[in-house]
Amino acid sequence: MTSTQITPSQRAAVVTGASTGIGQATVRLLAAQGWRVFAVARRADRLQELAAETGAIAVPTDITLDDDVDRLLGIVADAGGVDSLINIAGGARGAERMVDAKTADWDWMYQANVVGTMKMIRAFLPMLREQTDGGTVLNLTSTAGMVSYEGGAGYNAAKAAQRAMTRALRLEEAEHGVRVVEVLPGMVHTEEFSLNRLGSADAASKVYDGVEKPLTSEDVAGIVAYAVTVPHHVNLDEIVVRPLAQAAAHKVIRKQ
Repeated sequence: MTSTQITPSQRAAVVTGASTGIGQATVRLLAAQGWRVFAVARRADRLQELAAETGAIAVPTDITLDDDVDRLLGIVADAGGVDSLINIAGGARGAERMVDAKTADWDWMYQANVVGTMKMIRAFLPMLREQTDGGTVLNLTSTAGMVSYEGGAGYNAAKAAQRAMTRALRLEEAEHGVRVVEVLPGMVHTEEFSLNRLGSADAASKVYDGVEKPLTSEDVAGIVAYAVTVPHHVNLDEIVVRPLAQAAAHKVIRKQ
């Protein structure tokens, strides 16, 4: 393998969840800023389109599979390594109350949000630790990990677990020169999040009915890019971001 030491002028990142939404927007923004970006997701066709558009390196990967993660690590190391791991992949499935909870949906959410993130971190930490100018792990969690709501128990539980893991990681890695950042978005209108969760375009659109200017993928990507670009001694531990119309998890201003 080639050296995995990143020079100060050559920032490089792995971005998961890159086939859509916030992950895709983050790849676009970092690539435009001159980063070398490894775009990671399961859907190879979407990654290839993104790579052609941005110059990112497409690496189709299922982050919940050990063999896929090991293959990704080898590709990244052979290409020169990275100093930042940006874990965007995740999501929600279902909005049933506990009495109607679907085991398959809960299993998927835990694997996608928690276990997949853990496997990526476990694989890349040795590389991040060896960076002379410091490595960074950024996990995209959610305000759903802070405040629970009816019909959200599975997603609340998965994001709360991902949040707890992130906070433990920060304590463990500070002495190794790895900063750990958590970005917690509230209501973000993306291409697929609510559609995947609720199963229909009509149900997904109702989530945002009457909400003036919900956050966009680009809004959150800008915050992610800022957090990994500031000087390494600056650690933005937790960044909670909501649209103005969402004053709190339980209060959303909707105009008719």
